[in-house]
Amino acid sequence: MNAALNAQLRTGRGKNAARALRRTGRVPAAIHGHGDESRSLSVSAYDLEQVLSHGGSGTTVIDLQIEGGGSTQALIRELQVHPYRPIVLHVDFLQLHAGEVVKMQVPVRILHAEAAAHAAGGILDQVLYTVEVECLPRDIIDAVEVDATGMAVGDSIRVRDIPTPNIRITNDDDLPVASMVAPAPVEEEPVGTESEDGVGGSVEPVLIRDRQADIKDVETTEQNG
Repeated sequence: MNAALNAQLRTGRGKNAARALRRTGRVPAAIHGHGDESRSLSVSAYDLEQVLSHGGSGTTVIDLQIEGGGSTQALIRELQVHPYRPIVLHVDFLQLHAGEVVKMQVPVRILHAEAAAHAAGGILDQVLYTVEVECLPRDIIDAVEVDATGMAVGDSIRVRDIPTPNIRITNDDDLPVASMVAPAPVEEEPVGTESEDGVGGSVEPVLIRDRQADIKDVETTEQNG
């Protein structure tokens, strides 16, 4: 995924300057790169929110247009957010170079998981949700994908099973990603025991005619007494 974002060079330093900048609707930022001088920037809080809301993350290549400094491609390397308000306090960008290998964490996406679980009569239990990859900037992907079709109960997907054209996963090849497991057995309530409301189980029913006979016996006793 690619996105575009305008940035301005920033001269102010310190917490007070950062607060003042945020009051104008901008977010303090910085860009770093291997062999490049770090630069302090600011970006529009609204524009940054638009990028993030449309899937912008550590795997999104951003065309960063720096006012007075040309354009460059970058990744969002780190976001600092307010502890309880939906506000980005600072953003760090990693500058990309065409021939330089990039290391990053990407999500693991399992395709056809629900259909595979239904066909197998089991439950697909995913235990690994991200992997670390190395690739060139042009090969950056949003996620790695693996197809669960054809899995049976007892089968597992491991890192080595993930197809990775043009990228290298650095995790251990034997690391489990997901397994198809049997559903837990349903426990049935034992027959012949009393239920929580005191009805059913071994409790004997009372016949209406028996109650009528009891009433007559009581009336006869009262008359004779």
